Amino acid sequence: MPSPALSVLDLVPVRADQTSADAVAASLDLARTADRLGYRRYWVAEHHNMPAVAATNPPVLIGLIAGQTARIRVGSGGVMLPNHAPLVVAEQFALLEAAFPGRIDLGIGRAPGTDPITRWALRHGAGGVDDNAVERFGEYVDDVLTMMEPAGAGLDLRGRTHVLKATPAARSVATPWLLGSSDYSARLAAEKGLPYVFAHHFSGSGTAEALALYRSTFRPSALLAEPRTFLTVNAAAADTAEEAARLALPQLLQMVALRTGQPLTAQPSVEDAERTVAAGLPEGHAGLIGAMRRRWVIGDAETARAEIERLASSYDVDEVMVNPVAGAVARTAPASAPGRVRTLELLAG
Repeated sequence: MPSPALSVLDLVPVRADQTSADAVAASLDLARTADRLGYRRYWVAEHHNMPAVAATNPPVLIGLIAGQTARIRVGSGGVMLPNHAPLVVAEQFALLEAAFPGRIDLGIGRAPGTDPITRWALRHGAGGVDDNAVERFGEYVDDVLTMMEPAGAGLDLRGRTHVLKATPAARSVATPWLLGSSDYSARLAAEKGLPYVFAHHFSGSGTAEALALYRSTFRPSALLAEPRTFLTVNAAAADTAEEAARLALPQLLQMVALRTGQPLTAQPSVEDAERTVAAGLPEGHAGLIGAMRRRWVIGDAETARAEIERLASSYDVDEVMVNPVAGAVARTAPASAPGRVRTLELLAG
């Protein structure tokens, strides 16, 4: 099997020594690196009210990134559709596609991407989304895709049909993808004939089953004749395996905090993460770290590239999207993320 194409997933992490502006500047530098190195696509996630994540608004970030790159496809990984009115999402991505034709991906997810209070503020406090938005997810997906089409959608009101268009004169449409970490989105993507991505980087289990379900139940559509998917993985590569393991530690500790209900904070430096481990971890946390490390790609260039090729072959995909999780040592320039940049350079060879 030939080497898989490489893409990037960016959560726009925020370190303890960074402002939001620093984190965004570091991500823009990372995107320019990915563009220069020939990565296929660059996706940003949607998370809210998290001290360690600045990716709150994918459409805004996509516009910034696409404006500073020349070739790479830019998209959402993903927009959490139940948080938003479908027309708003359709308008945002129709406008992005109009500005950067042929370069925009609309990845759509169903999870809230936040805590229950912020979820309420998004869906109710901010207005515009029904109480049953999750149950209507499939319908909302159809609404977004229809309103992005050049012909728009017809809204029947008081005996008249009103046309809703996401943008006045569309010439092309952002490529839609469904994202998920359960069987639901795999079934829906197969039913609608849409590309699909399982969140392997986050879940780590159930990937083979979800992809098999998607492929076996796929129905061809006007958009897609055959199933289309890729793999997402967390990766930290460095000039030595030991350095890669050090750089991965801050993100590993944050994922342990997330999974064990601890308060989330901005990402610590490598040195602070090492001190935390040296002081002793709560019972069971070391086991969690070990289990996650085995699922992540951590190592020197040769080892990391070989593992990515093995994963691509194992899951029968021709593209791997890496979430570069390498942290930073103390006194790193705040508007930079050299470990993440080096990860992309080494993986690209």
